[in-house]
Amino acid sequence: MSLIRRCLLPLLLSIPLLSHAAEPRASPSAADQARTLTLDNRPIFLFLAAQGSLTPEQRLQRTLERLNALQPEDLRQPVEAAPYADGRLRGLALSVRGKPLFTILEGDLDPGDQLTLEQAGALVRDRLNALRQAVLEQRSPQRIVQASLLALLATALFAAALYLIVRARAASRRRLAQSPAGPLPLLAGRLHLRRFLLAAERQLVDITALLCALFAGYAWLGYTLAQFPYTRPLGRKLANAFYQLLATIADDFLSALPGLAIVAVIFLLIRLIGRGLGLLFGTVERGQLELPGLHAETVGATRRLASAVLWLFALIVAYPYLPGANSDAFKGVSVFFGLMVTLGSAGLMTHAMSGLVLIYSRALRPGDYVKIGEAEGTVSELSALSTKLLTGQGFEITIPNAVAVGGLVSNYSRHDGAGGAMIATRVTIGYDTPWRQVEALLELAARRTPGIDPALPPQVRKLALQDFYIEYELQARLARGSQAPVARDALHGAILDAFNEFGVQIMSPHFVEQPAGPVVVPAERWRDPPARQ
Repeated sequence: MSLIRRCLLPLLLSIPLLSHAAEPRASPSAADQARTLTLDNRPIFLFLAAQGSLTPEQRLQRTLERLNALQPEDLRQPVEAAPYADGRLRGLALSVRGKPLFTILEGDLDPGDQLTLEQAGALVRDRLNALRQAVLEQRSPQRIVQASLLALLATALFAAALYLIVRARAASRRRLAQSPAGPLPLLAGRLHLRRFLLAAERQLVDITALLCALFAGYAWLGYTLAQFPYTRPLGRKLANAFYQLLATIADDFLSALPGLAIVAVIFLLIRLIGRGLGLLFGTVERGQLELPGLHAETVGATRRLASAVLWLFALIVAYPYLPGANSDAFKGVSVFFGLMVTLGSAGLMTHAMSGLVLIYSRALRPGDYVKIGEAEGTVSELSALSTKLLTGQGFEITIPNAVAVGGLVSNYSRHDGAGGAMIATRVTIGYDTPWRQVEALLELAARRTPGIDPALPPQVRKLALQDFYIEYELQARLARGSQAPVARDALHGAILDAFNEFGVQIMSPHFVEQPAGPVVVPAERWRDPPARQ
């Protein structure tokens, strides 16, 4: 490769190609490629016309021979363009130090180019003169030394920037580690959430430091490459790419400002409406206002539903004004999200609708003592998807709302008056014990049990007359604040003590053979103590 061809490459990389007909075409055909002056895979000029007996291809070959024959001292003289006339041919002859390079003919111009011969010649001449200056600069020892010193200075600044970034990252991580309350003091009781937020902040610090280091490296590399003539085109490309990215971001941001303003107005109005509804629901929840169909138990769910509907409506209205809403990527993400919601929301919507049934039917509310299927306990949480029960053993049971709606729900706390929940227990006693005595013993045990409300007398019912025994049920009301499992345990102990005190055995007899006499209670024993005479 000749000296001129080696020197032409840096400048050609730094000069943007112009989309003129006298210049190489952006998408050349095979014929155009055979007539294009190309140095180091960079197109320079497209020969279109014949010059005398020379075809465009031959003109190209002669130009390459002349370029290869140039000497280093030729670069110290500017490229000149002089009028050329040869019979009916008219053009501009380009030369260096009196040595001809090639000629731009009128036939080399496309009519659609809208360029005169002088304008086309000026373009090529300026390009070659810029190339000459770049080659001279590249061969200058003083310029190489200056560029090396600037590159070393840029490297030192880059190292200092990296050092500051590392120090700032370490200081930020230490500050996060020394913050015991975390970023959200209001959530101090939720240790797992606080740890998650701290880890997220540490990751954010690391990502920010990495982005700053990459930006500093990008700036250092672009500036350093731009100092040397041979690598200057690459440095300019890096700088141009960065500036173009910033310009694109700024243009997109400015273009999105009107839409963002509309979105802000929409969400501000929805927020005001939501706060107004919140005040309305708050007055209903506190009992200061009564609205038909809205109860204190359902106000919370209604508030959440109304808020969800409002914000969903705001999102639908604001969607066309969001930046990139009409892009294919945004549409693809929307379709993917909709598909995921469609596939995964079947069971979710079942539980959510069941939760609404439980809430608006007022079958349950937090604090009620209930029995759902085989689970029994106090309702600790009634959410949109599940119901949580706190059992007497101290553990929590989570029941999906669909299961609760599809099964039998017994609510022992829903009763008239201001008393506590009702509890019940059953015993089976043989026919040889007077039923009046059994009722009196059960009532006595209920009155002795702490946690039973004495204002409401206990009730005893004879549920069934079985083959060998009678089944009794005792119902009593808890005093307010009493726990049903604790009160039921105390009630069972009181029943055992009362029956033992009066010598009545708690047993369900079964006969293998016919008794010798009928198992009956004689009349004189019908009202054995503690039954009232």
